[in-house]
Amino acid sequence: MSNILIVYSSVHGQTRKICAYLEEKLVALGNQVQAVSVSDTIDLAKFDKVIIGASIRHGKHNPAVYDFIEANQTQLEQKPSSFFSVNLVARKPLKNTPETNPYMQAFIEKSPWLPKLVAVFGGNLNYPSYGIVDRSIIRFIMWMTKGPTEADTNIEYTNWRKVDAFADDVNQLSI
Repeated sequence: MSNILIVYSSVHGQTRKICAYLEEKLVALGNQVQAVSVSDTIDLAKFDKVIIGASIRHGKHNPAVYDFIEANQTQLEQKPSSFFSVNLVARKPLKNTPETNPYMQAFIEKSPWLPKLVAVFGGNLNYPSYGIVDRSIIRFIMWMTKGPTEADTNIEYTNWRKVDAFADDVNQLSI
């Protein structure tokens, strides 16, 4: 049994939903789990493993994710740690692995920390829940990438079997 910390950065809630699901799965596997926002103050020393999950907004991970990593890099490197990115590009079969997802590749290039385990999950496209600016930007991007643009679209692209496999991998993760 491990004491696992899940740190998340979520804009529209899908990353937080994935974290809640991971928390449930990891608890069922016999672990103690605490999920917190990247903006919360937390002592990593109390945890055996760390998961960081971050969504993409306007093509970038939240700068607070990089700040958290920089502030905690030594501890992250000393523990079994993992990172996952949630983005709509991962809806595409040729962009849904850490090796093929441009946002994961950008993260690996920019981050001073190299997690032991990485994953990419598709997000949720929910136009009715977005403000006018986000809705317009995302619809334009979807139009350019041949994705759905209908204003009432609400599609969850998260592959929950991949999330299950990630939970299993985290459970087995060691230094």
